[in-house]
Amino acid sequence: MRDTIYSMNNDVWLKSIYSDGSKYFVSEPLPETGDKIKIAIQMCENPCVTAVFLQGKQNGVERPLKMKRVSSENGIVRYEVEVQVFEKEFRYFFLIATPGCIYYYNEGGITTHIPDESRIFRLLVNFEQPEWVKNAVFYQIFPERFCNGNPQNDVKDGEYSFDGFKCRKIADWASVPEPYEKAHCLDFYGGDLEGIRQKIPYLKKLGVTAIYLNPIFYAATVHKYDCLDYFHVDPHFGGDEALAELTQELHKNGIRIILDVSINHTGIANRWFNRDGTFFPKSEGAFNNPESPEREFYFFGADNSYKAWFDVPTLPTLNYTSQKLRDVIYKNPDSLVKKWLKAPYCTDGWRFDVADTMARNNEIQLHHTIWPEIRKSIKEENRDAYILAEDWSDCTEFLNGDEWDSQMNYYGSCRPVRQFYGQTDIFTGREKELRGVSYKMTAKDLSEQITLFLSRLPFAVRQLQFNLLDSHDVPRLHNDRSISKDSLRGAVTMLFTLPGCASIYYGDEAEIDGTVESMEGCRYPMPWDKDIEATDSFKLYSALSKIKTTEAAFKDGGFKVLWDNDYVFAFARFTPEEVFVTVCSADTSSRKIEIPAYIFGKSFAQKPVPEKDVLGAELHSEMKDGVLLVEVPAGKSYLIKL
Repeated sequence: MRDTIYSMNNDVWLKSIYSDGSKYFVSEPLPETGDKIKIAIQMCENPCVTAVFLQGKQNGVERPLKMKRVSSENGIVRYEVEVQVFEKEFRYFFLIATPGCIYYYNEGGITTHIPDESRIFRLLVNFEQPEWVKNAVFYQIFPERFCNGNPQNDVKDGEYSFDGFKCRKIADWASVPEPYEKAHCLDFYGGDLEGIRQKIPYLKKLGVTAIYLNPIFYAATVHKYDCLDYFHVDPHFGGDEALAELTQELHKNGIRIILDVSINHTGIANRWFNRDGTFFPKSEGAFNNPESPEREFYFFGADNSYKAWFDVPTLPTLNYTSQKLRDVIYKNPDSLVKKWLKAPYCTDGWRFDVADTMARNNEIQLHHTIWPEIRKSIKEENRDAYILAEDWSDCTEFLNGDEWDSQMNYYGSCRPVRQFYGQTDIFTGREKELRGVSYKMTAKDLSEQITLFLSRLPFAVRQLQFNLLDSHDVPRLHNDRSISKDSLRGAVTMLFTLPGCASIYYGDEAEIDGTVESMEGCRYPMPWDKDIEATDSFKLYSALSKIKTTEAAFKDGGFKVLWDNDYVFAFARFTPEEVFVTVCSADTSSRKIEIPAYIFGKSFAQKPVPEKDVLGAELHSEMKDGVLLVEVPAGKSYLIKL
């Protein structure tokens, strides 16, 4: 190995500087008030380094603490210092002194100027982290379209009408869902909770460790976001008893479950609102009874007008100025939020629909009051419960340890990854004038969007990110004919290897049919008549699930971008003992990339060059002066273990 690798001016040395909030660099990653903890930083050996400091901020005052050199092994030198934490979070960055320059290191990387605090290291104190989420493999299920385990509880054809349309029972499970304009979300295939319970062995083969279940509470429509009654499971899904049986069986098999609910709005047929008297007598509910106790749960105006979510008249918005509403939704011991966390259901958390708009109504802005209260109530019942919120954008204001554990990570995974592989952004592309703008995201674009987002999160929250590619709200990536199998493989590999958990939308592993033209196109019935386990997708998802759930690097390991030139993106997930490198190309040409293996220690640069990646793909690579040179053919992806 050439000695020049130690030079202060060598780019490798600067790239090697690293710390994070994991157990590998913080002696207690989840400290409590008053704890004394040790914080570490590492870098390649460099004789020009004269001192290393941690600059913390306590009681509002910056204080540089000199760090002690504690080890030098494998070409990596490590410095440590002890601090005591008292405030809600301990904020810090590092200074590395050399004869000619002081380098500053924070979550944003290396600078030669004092960094601001927008990307500072943040260690949360008294944070209740659901540790099981960090390397979980979620499986999102749209219950009505997954599996019909009990035909006896199916919706009957014409059983009821809702908003002027009759419900229909679809006799042929394999038939294509009709568009909303014809079906009005009242076309029922018969999926239920018993069907999910019957498929637990399948989920275990796939490697699933947690289920995210779309709404199951009593409701008129297929999607059930227009709830009739928060306190009962829909009888067509099997009722309350079916949920208790499902959660018990899932837990026996080592699988967690979180439920989905909208507490931003109800449906017009909800017993609290009950506009048309379809499911409950008109003597109940706020719409027809101005003196009803539920009247204060909603925003009513003149002539019985009411505020509705995004002006959708079937979805009246809830009014959180009402203390009674807060009590029944989340504060009381028998509230909605607490009931389903208790026995006999014992669910493991909540996914909150349209959380970005919840308790935000023009002049009434209560979101940063309500969410901390909801978190407190949930954690009182189950400190390991996962709090997942729907938000499609940069929502770091909610991710500071006292509100959400994570958002549906469209912003930091789904949106940039799909755009990297050639799609118009799935959110901005909804606007006609923006949809036609053609721009191919570069690797640098992808790298910056992901890293800028992650670097603004406390590490303990970063570990909980809910990464996804598909959901019930977006067309499935593999149903887009412009997306090649190579591109899909790269996107799925990124999904499983980015920091946080991974979510599989039901049927993606089965190469389920669908369209990209409408919402119904991503809600096809699960193709159980197909040999799913023989598909390439099932093999890919199951292989990655095993890696995700068994390798320490994907639970507590570090994250570092190694290459983001042209249209090739590469990053590492690593511990002191293992390094995995994800390489993804959206390029139309073959590229040779450089992976600086030496920054992880001499031993990683001295191992035999791998002939195949961990998923069995052939590699054409060589190690030269501590750098792994990899030929990346156009569009290919790899998961390499150094």
